[in-house]
Amino acid sequence: MLLTVLGCSGSLPGPDAPASGYLVEAEGFLLGIELGPGTLAELQSRRDPFQLDALAFSHLHADHCSDFASLAVLRRYHPAPSRDPRAFRLPVFAPSTAPRRLAMAYATSDEELAETDLSDVFEFHALRPGVVEIGPFSVAVAPAAHPCESYSLAITHDGRTLAYTGDTGPNPALSALVAGVDVLLTEASWTHADDRPADLHLSGTQAGELATAAGIGRVLVTHIPPWTDADAVMAEVHAAYDGPAERVEQGVTYTI
Repeated sequence: MLLTVLGCSGSLPGPDAPASGYLVEAEGFLLGIELGPGTLAELQSRRDPFQLDALAFSHLHADHCSDFASLAVLRRYHPAPSRDPRAFRLPVFAPSTAPRRLAMAYATSDEELAETDLSDVFEFHALRPGVVEIGPFSVAVAPAAHPCESYSLAITHDGRTLAYTGDTGPNPALSALVAGVDVLLTEASWTHADDRPADLHLSGTQAGELATAAGIGRVLVTHIPPWTDADAVMAEVHAAYDGPAERVEQGVTYTI
């Protein structure tokens, strides 16, 4: 199983740094996780976007999904797609409101929205807690602690598991989901402080504590905003977790 980082800037893109977007690949199956601003350009520089086999969104904040509208344009209007987007409607696993929310991002007016149905080139599936099979992956889904409908994911293939926190504060469902996984891709949006808002993001300390309590084999840190001191966040992670931990880099592929 391979993880490729299309973008990892938190909350918004940074200078030459797309926001959240990842590819997970095994057995020739290409699963996209998130498609934040700047990630579709990065995807096109590396892969043929028509070769995506499925797409999943942890939640629908813009920094995780705004390039979907451009993907819809690509799939609807490309004059010579390598795979017919109407014969193969891309499966999209996302929060329950995704069909309308993503159509709203695509439509240019209320009148157009009334007639916008993206199911001509996409096949929407509502995420919910439990397990869903996506190609060769078994994906466990748990609710995240975030202000909108949000999920954390644990993706298993051939006995190896990559867990992805998405955006979330600490919560029991997350702790149960990531227990004992091989690799944890965790957000860490800020340094630790007692006055941080609850149920929003993890600090570096909380990400490290989560990994330690869960017995994680390796930690990959993502979603650090441009205004946050990344070195300070990583120092907190290393102070709370004594296993291998690194900040992910755009364009790098990691073997899970």
